[in-house]
Amino acid sequence: MSTNENEIGSNPEALDASSEPLQQEPLHEPAADNTHRPIRSYVIRAGRYTDAQKVAISEQWDNYVVEYEPRLFSTHELFGNDNPLTVEIGFGMGDSLLEMAIANPQRNFLGIEVHKPGVGKLLHGVAESGLTNVKVFCHDAIDILAHCIGEGCIDTLLIFFPDPWHKKRHNKRRLVQTEFITGLLPLLADAGRIHLATDWEPYAEHMVEAMEAVQGMTNANGAGQFWPVPDRPGTKFERRGIRLGHGVWDLLYTKS
Repeated sequence: MSTNENEIGSNPEALDASSEPLQQEPLHEPAADNTHRPIRSYVIRAGRYTDAQKVAISEQWDNYVVEYEPRLFSTHELFGNDNPLTVEIGFGMGDSLLEMAIANPQRNFLGIEVHKPGVGKLLHGVAESGLTNVKVFCHDAIDILAHCIGEGCIDTLLIFFPDPWHKKRHNKRRLVQTEFITGLLPLLADAGRIHLATDWEPYAEHMVEAMEAVQGMTNANGAGQFWPVPDRPGTKFERRGIRLGHGVWDLLYTKS
């Protein structure tokens, strides 16, 4: 984790910018100097903190946030046990992750998020609930997945309501791509699951197309089918979509 990120834990008021995941390294676009830089599937946004988030970051950072190092972290090292591991990429404000962790004390939950106010909100909830089955990486998920999680470690991978990148010319920035998911397969345990959700129908169709092209994953609800009654908490994005008259589409795939 960078020096600035370490300073966040001790001085949250020093922060005034944050970002939303993720960066997808296999894709590249030309830079001004004719080199190539990774295409990002997130944008940098200013971040505002509530007082509770500031306090949580200051007081709970060291208890729950794992500093990024380019090395493997075992489940036992992180949690003190070998219970099944659920990983959520881009947990936003952490509401769903917190609810799942409270309801499933026999499972470990690893959240990955670079939006620091969201991390602060989750830390507040985790500390208030006295949970011991939650850890957080406040770092680019691509680095975490590439260097920190061992083969076969993830029982369930969650990607809920990622940025849909509505404009066609930006579709390549979408996180859920066949190449990206294929690269994650070694990290999944036998019969490991990937659960996706979106409230943008074109992205839902894109997800189906991308996932059906992944060799070694099977749609739990039948080829090309969505999950009609998903097993997950509702999210603020879902509620927002419903208010706007949008549908919500979930997909569940199992490693075969």
